[in-house]
Amino acid sequence: MDAHDVSGDIENILLSKDEVAQVVADLAAQIDRDYEGKDLLLVGVLKGAVVVMADLARALHSQVTMDFMAVSSYGSGTQSSGVVRILKDLDTDLMGRDVLIVEDIIDSGLTLSWLLSNLRSRGPASVEICALLRKPDAAKVEIDVKYVGRDIPNDFVVGYGLDFAEKYRNLDFVGTLAPHVYRNA
Repeated sequence: MDAHDVSGDIENILLSKDEVAQVVADLAAQIDRDYEGKDLLLVGVLKGAVVVMADLARALHSQVTMDFMAVSSYGSGTQSSGVVRILKDLDTDLMGRDVLIVEDIIDSGLTLSWLLSNLRSRGPASVEICALLRKPDAAKVEIDVKYVGRDIPNDFVVGYGLDFAEKYRNLDFVGTLAPHVYRNA
């Protein structure tokens, strides 16, 4: 799906399809350098990370294994409280493994902070974070993110895995959602 398919819903394009591909390639190059010769496990957080994790894994020149988690954060409306429930846990034992959490976007950081603590308690050799996008102005907790594709403004963005009401994930770019789409939702 591209911009023509959602012409009235997108206010502006933050990262074009080509720009997203370049960001993913740059992240993969850094990860390949840092994890050369290591047995790296990519952990994607469902559902948003599926698209970026698939493209990242294909862009890597290293062998990796992949697993997924689904977590739910409780809060009011669109605001995360940081109280998290695991909906789908990992199938992989993390003991002694190098783990890279792959995220589509980091907003408040509350859920990710909880997830980081949870995974570190499972005995991995290391746990780091890779995010395609980060909203520094939305951060509520300090999180050390080793790999960040791009910092973006605190706007409502969709595409490339990011959704609104489970729609727009399959856009091949990242764009700002027009307010009329979500204002009365």
